[in-house]
Amino acid sequence: MTKRYVSLPDEAEAGMSEFIDEVDQRLSSDEDTCSVVEDVLIDLSGDRDAYERWKNGASVSSAERVRLQSYDPCNTTLESEYYAEKDEEKFRTSKHLQWLWRQFDSLPIADNVEFALRFRGMLADHLFEDCGDDCRFFKGISFTYGHNITIGDNTVVHDDVHLDDRGQLTIGNRVSISDGVHIYSHDHDVVDQTEVRNYHTIVEDDVRLTYDSMVRAGNKVGENAIVGARGVVQHDVPAHHIAVGMPAKSVKIKPGWEDVATPIENAGVNRQEQRHLEYDLPEDIGVFDEFQRDFQSS
Repeated sequence: MTKRYVSLPDEAEAGMSEFIDEVDQRLSSDEDTCSVVEDVLIDLSGDRDAYERWKNGASVSSAERVRLQSYDPCNTTLESEYYAEKDEEKFRTSKHLQWLWRQFDSLPIADNVEFALRFRGMLADHLFEDCGDDCRFFKGISFTYGHNITIGDNTVVHDDVHLDDRGQLTIGNRVSISDGVHIYSHDHDVVDQTEVRNYHTIVEDDVRLTYDSMVRAGNKVGENAIVGARGVVQHDVPAHHIAVGMPAKSVKIKPGWEDVATPIENAGVNRQEQRHLEYDLPEDIGVFDEFQRDFQSS
């Protein structure tokens, strides 16, 4: 065993479980998600008295008003909100839950590992397209929407990981994602970077993505494979392979798996286009080019 069991004192355990169950039940009900998120953030921040005074007409400074208003996710915007191709109906809910996840991580209480892992796990059940059992999500994880992510059982995602689900992201069972990993599901045209292409990116069962590695959009890391620290995956990594470097190349097959794994010399196939996801934009949508670049050569 690589870990030991840790438990909280009975009173702390009871309070934590009661709170998480209460939030879970409210998010599962017909109650407005925006209101649930606002209540949770106000109380976790210890700002209920100030909030009630403000709501009752007390004078507050501009800075205080912005702080108190921002507990309500409807008064905020996220970067992904500006993406033209987003699913508006799904985003209306996932935005609120993503705001709760991010703001929770900014609070001192998020350093209470036992509480934070269980709270994020509960949120993942509501935010992701699907989330398996016994997953562990550590601090500073970010995602584009959340609702295009599927994660299997007993997967661990460590600190400061970015899960880009602008396209679609599927992560299997028992996957270990180390600190600083970035997994992408969208890419930009090399000439016109406002042209976005979305993909389905896949990380299969029992994969280990080690420190600071990156999986580019549309690639698949096969079952039981390892991507070495700071490796950049630009093509499929076959099952049971160990891939390292920038770009990541298969250098070894895990001992004991040689008879079932793809030979090293046949690794390195890029199947990105097979996982390209088409999308349509509404005809009446208002779009703009934030760069205003001239694409003509001089």
